[in-house]
Amino acid sequence: MTEFGPRVDLGVRLRALRRQADLSQRQLAERSGVPQATIARIESGRTPDPSFRTIERLVEAVGGHVVISVVGAASAALTRAGAARSLPAVPHEELRDAAGRHCPAHLDAREVRQPRDWPGAWWAHWQDLPPQRWPVSLPAVTYVQDRGERDRLRRGDQVRREARVRRFAGDGLPATSWRFLAELPDGELVGELRAHERSVDLLLGYDLDDQRELVLDGVLVAPEHRLLGIGRRLVEALRAEMDRAGVATVHAVAEFGGVGFLRACGFRVEWRRPSALRLDRPVSAGRRPPR
Repeated sequence: MTEFGPRVDLGVRLRALRRQADLSQRQLAERSGVPQATIARIESGRTPDPSFRTIERLVEAVGGHVVISVVGAASAALTRAGAARSLPAVPHEELRDAAGRHCPAHLDAREVRQPRDWPGAWWAHWQDLPPQRWPVSLPAVTYVQDRGERDRLRRGDQVRREARVRRFAGDGLPATSWRFLAELPDGELVGELRAHERSVDLLLGYDLDDQRELVLDGVLVAPEHRLLGIGRRLVEALRAEMDRAGVATVHAVAEFGGVGFLRACGFRVEWRRPSALRLDRPVSAGRRPPR
């Protein structure tokens, strides 16, 4: 008796193959020798049963090979041997354009929900700008055609998924120092937050039942990994640790874009605060005087 597994949707698999190879239908047609019209019919479902040779040519054109497996122990052995593996589906498979067509499978289609999702929104970092003041309306879907930009965005998605935040302790770090690291699985450091604890009792000179508070020294994120939410996750880790330690207040001094970032993380601006002071030394201050 012959057993048949679930029916394979060739259109979905072919789009996934094109995405993995980063090829358009026209580019795949040039590599495989299969007409672009045939590829379009397969992906749209109008040619549900193409010939085996056609499928083989398409798969080989993206550097793969066709594997025929059987149900049972032999199939499990092939999988263990690495002869077959599952192909990740196109993440935006459900997105369509205005005509109901699939977005290009080899590109990264993104649903636009806020200005930051759309590369054309040059005002995206104006966090206080209400929707009725936006210069132009946002599209429903966008995608990037530049390959270098696609690689950068895909790397950003990977960093966003894999980055882990932890509090660092050890190496002689004082108990009053709070340090948080954002790291990738391979140990690459992508962000860091530093703060220090101060006692209000010592600051004011009298006993306030050991009231403690923090001063934020800085939040740093590697330039190539900014705007991925790493800084916000570091601040959230700080707030969670404050809750566990019973510390209610953290102070910060910021300028330029740092002010908007901290406000977005829940900080509020205090108009009564110490003055910001600065000391500049002349360049020649460290030089020995002439004889």
